[in-house]
Amino acid sequence: MNTQTHHHEKDKQDLNKFGYAQELLRSMGGFSNFAISFSIISILTGAVSLYGHGLTYGGAGMMGFGWPLVALFVMIVAASMAELASAIPTAGALYHWASILKNKRWGWYTAWINLIGQIGIVAGIDYSVALFADPLLSDVFGYSSTNTTILICFAVILLSHGILNHVGIRSVSRLNDFSAWYHIVIVIVLVVSLAFFSKGSLNSVDYLFKVGETFSDKPYMFAFLIGLLQAQWTFTGFDASAHTIEETVNPRVRAPWGIFTSVAYSFVFGFIMLAIVTLSIQDAGAATGADNAFIYVISEALGGDFGRVILWLVTAAMWFCGLSSITSFSRMMYAFSRDKGMPFSKQWAQISKKFRTPAKAIWLSVVLSFLLALIDYIIKRNNPDTTYTTIAFLTAVSVVGLYVAYGIPILLKLIAKSQGKFQAKHLGPWHLGKYSDIIGILGLLWIVFISVIMVIPPNEMAGYALGGMIIVLIIMDFAYYKNHFPGPQAALGTSMAEILRREKELESNPSGGSGISHNG
Repeated sequence: MNTQTHHHEKDKQDLNKFGYAQELLRSMGGFSNFAISFSIISILTGAVSLYGHGLTYGGAGMMGFGWPLVALFVMIVAASMAELASAIPTAGALYHWASILKNKRWGWYTAWINLIGQIGIVAGIDYSVALFADPLLSDVFGYSSTNTTILICFAVILLSHGILNHVGIRSVSRLNDFSAWYHIVIVIVLVVSLAFFSKGSLNSVDYLFKVGETFSDKPYMFAFLIGLLQAQWTFTGFDASAHTIEETVNPRVRAPWGIFTSVAYSFVFGFIMLAIVTLSIQDAGAATGADNAFIYVISEALGGDFGRVILWLVTAAMWFCGLSSITSFSRMMYAFSRDKGMPFSKQWAQISKKFRTPAKAIWLSVVLSFLLALIDYIIKRNNPDTTYTTIAFLTAVSVVGLYVAYGIPILLKLIAKSQGKFQAKHLGPWHLGKYSDIIGILGLLWIVFISVIMVIPPNEMAGYALGGMIIVLIIMDFAYYKNHFPGPQAALGTSMAEILRREKELESNPSGGSGISHNG
């Protein structure tokens, strides 16, 4: 038996002990697993599309202090999640972790809160692409960029991502690999261009750490906290490495590293990029007053044609980010539907026989993401005096939804550990050792803090939307799912002890278990 075959058999058995058959095509390597999270984090999407938001509220100091502050705490959260991915390597990720560590109802709520965040992140990413692509296209074709044309552009972008994800994981995996390198190269191109070809001289490094200047009507410290949305939204979606864990070879090591290193590399490259862009600002007030602060800064620094080429390259990176986010969202939906956690679950759990992808889940991801932006569009058409921006609304929904979902299994693991239900023998090969508890507690404190900050005025609409969604979830739960949701690995218990028992059974009879498929 060669090494690759051995890995595939071991990975299959690891999945079997959680009660599932190997249905998805397991072909992703370690770099591909890292690449999907790195591409969804996409410093050329979050940090760029919300650059004006960060600059408006926190000034230049938002880039010098806000970005590293958020990155530090996100790496703490990511480390705790990586540890759980190594222990419980299924595509359900957060949802399965919560179910196994506590019970199926905790898992059900975790899954739905994560899905809400996934809708927000896909909508936010692809809307960001449209915010850049539509003005650039309007210059080429001579039309005026409006909210309507941006929405149409957004729909076309979503459609392209749906088609490519439908075609197959191999093509998307290759594009994700390319995307990771592309992001790094474009950051280097952007930095070199601004450093050596800027029309004006760069500010001194001190400017990057300038605090006290805000272009909002809020006191600076309060405004600074609001501005953290820029960095916090950038560092979302790294759970994609866990959602694609059933398609990754040697996943209990590679997926955890994918989660953690995607955040770490994004921090480093993102800081370098934000530093040079901010140091190239000639008039911060004019930049915050422009329709798109990042486009304004690049255009002023590099001039017309050169600036537009750079902006198109950045827009392409955003497009790759959206492609990866649909992959992650659809895998989460597939895993949840496989366990009958959604209305019409049988449909969303179907695998395309030709492409071995969750095709219907992919298209549902596209439709739901479009509807979130469409609802916001309709609200703004009927209330043109609203002060919040669409991108801030979409991104805040995704931040709170995703991070609350990240926090639930971390909290449940700490509780299970204190009760002796989660022990050292339950850990995977990637773990935090004696620092596990303190890292988990720090991560939870940050999640609580940031979840409050993201929904306070001027972004209270995101809070209202999330509150409404939670009320709908509670109604769904008590009306049906409380008594009818079988939970994950329905044929087994949901405790770590039962999973270890299954593992020993499979080890003693390697050919005796093939897992339980969602149809079985």
